[in-house]
Amino acid sequence: MFKIKYLSSAIALTLALPPAIAQEELSETGVFLDGVAAVVNEGVVMKSELNRQQDLIIMRATEAQMQLPPAHILREQVLERLIIEEIQMQRAARIGIQISDQMLNQAIAQIAQSNNMRFEDLPALLAQDGVDYAEYRRDMRRQMILEQLKRIDVVNRISVSPREVEACIADLEDNAVANSNYNLSHIFISVPDSATNEQFQQAEDEARDVYNQLQNGADFGALAIQHSDGDTALQGGELGWRPGGQLPSLFFDVVGNMQTGDVSEPIRAVSGYHIVKINELQGVTQKSEIEQTRVRHILITPDQIIDEQTAQQRLEDARERVLAGEDFGEIAKLLSDDPGSANDGGEMGWTNPGEFVPEFEEVADNSEIGVLSEPFRSRFGWHILEVLDRRTYDNTEDLKQSNCIQRVRNGKLNNETELWVRRIRDEAFVETKI
Repeated sequence: MFKIKYLSSAIALTLALPPAIAQEELSETGVFLDGVAAVVNEGVVMKSELNRQQDLIIMRATEAQMQLPPAHILREQVLERLIIEEIQMQRAARIGIQISDQMLNQAIAQIAQSNNMRFEDLPALLAQDGVDYAEYRRDMRRQMILEQLKRIDVVNRISVSPREVEACIADLEDNAVANSNYNLSHIFISVPDSATNEQFQQAEDEARDVYNQLQNGADFGALAIQHSDGDTALQGGELGWRPGGQLPSLFFDVVGNMQTGDVSEPIRAVSGYHIVKINELQGVTQKSEIEQTRVRHILITPDQIIDEQTAQQRLEDARERVLAGEDFGEIAKLLSDDPGSANDGGEMGWTNPGEFVPEFEEVADNSEIGVLSEPFRSRFGWHILEVLDRRTYDNTEDLKQSNCIQRVRNGKLNNETELWVRRIRDEAFVETKI
């Protein structure tokens, strides 16, 4: 549930600070006197912000029934965190990181949606918990700036070598089952203790019949209820999620070659025959296929010289020339304003879903192969396009590589972040005032 509560300043200060400190920060009329808690380079950390953050931590710890360190140690820890954030905010300002109101609204809208509420209802709901909406927006903007700075200064600078990627892929492939989680269902056709060969044959025949029905589209759950002697037969044979490393060795050797939705052939065991189905699979990259499109286009971007109507007319003329037999590629080299494709005759290579802006992708998706589109507008200007080909592409290896790059990078992230924070802290001028 989306809920934030603040303790009142008076209560929080009483809990957080020794009486002497609390009294020094109040005037004779009991009004809180703000001041500087720390000087950080050309900026400051205010005591009011220090107190606010300390109040919030105490409130959260109280709700979670967590034990906090002594008040003076907690205050030092909170101040140090605010000093680090101030250093980071100053660096973000120097390199020009900004979060627009539109970006901020989108982020807040996503939070509201994830908590099943409307964006416009958020201020009132925050107010019910004593949270000022303007303050909430300020904190959210600050957090987004810090995250973007971390991506620039840390995440994007973590290098991943080809050898590290190869080692990661080899590890995943060698331990595919152990590194995966499986949502399984199973049918068990049992045999009596000390079963005869004839009894095993009868069980095998029944298991093979069940397997054939499954291959012809029969419902796994219904057949489990009807045939299975397993403990979960009445639940349709569902075993739920199991870590790959904890699967019985009987299943371990089978599921490694299966994908989501696959059903195993009958597996013989001492006690009978098992049939296993993979309902879902998490972990190692499964086989993946995507629909790719090969497109070429001509772009004309309106500017101070070429207005919208002129740009559209030029493309209409170019389209007529191509239909009359002129070479599309040569016209693209002369006319197109797309620096990435003009020299290649407008060709954009094989592209994946989502790579184009929506306006462009809609026309590409709805165009027949070899048919030249009418001029249309995107956010980049006016286009005509031709779909040269389409294909189903197995991008499993691409996914393995990208997943391993992310896995190696994540493995280095904590250490690199700590080194970065230590460095910028050491380079900053900091003078505490409390």
